[in-house]
Amino acid sequence: MHRNDFVYLASASLRRSQLLDQLGVRHQLLVADATEDAEALEATRHGELPAAYVRRVTSAKLCAARARLARRGWPIAPILCADTTVALRTQILGKPADAAQAIAMLTLLSGRPHRVISGVALFDGRRTTSRLNISHVRFGVIPRSEIEAYVASGEPFGKAGAYAIQSQAARWIEHIDGSYTGIMGLPLFETAQLLRRLLPRA
Repeated sequence: MHRNDFVYLASASLRRSQLLDQLGVRHQLLVADATEDAEALEATRHGELPAAYVRRVTSAKLCAARARLARRGWPIAPILCADTTVALRTQILGKPADAAQAIAMLTLLSGRPHRVISGVALFDGRRTTSRLNISHVRFGVIPRSEIEAYVASGEPFGKAGAYAIQSQAARWIEHIDGSYTGIMGLPLFETAQLLRRLLPRA
């Protein structure tokens, strides 16, 4: 495939767009419209392990984005998508549905290590390639009052595990082993590997 000067980012995440900007990658958003049930793609399956879940959801998001591009008739270009989840052992902690669920997730993570698993996939017009990043994060013990104040701020909503590392939640983190950008939602090392052969600056 010929090199392209931009990619489609199939994500509504502002931080993923900002991370691509950090790489110097020109991109155009290719997000779901009102006719699509984007949240349904992230539904968990009984007994599914976290890494397998992320691989499946990332693939499903890419398939949906390819169909979206064809339906809209936009110019052909590579499509990039990603998915991130938080895992406590085999338990998948996705996006909290409400304040009670956000409090419950953060209470589970308090004083314990967990994994943040991010998948990224690229369709270049002929084939799909993908990468998986697994980072390990350990929280200190979080006072209940801080959990409640953080949830009241609205920050946990739309975030896997009910937190964003680039938010006030950073003060709870004792240790990170892995990719800071992967924990944010788009592991830049793996993303650059996928894009390098298509985009000269990636």
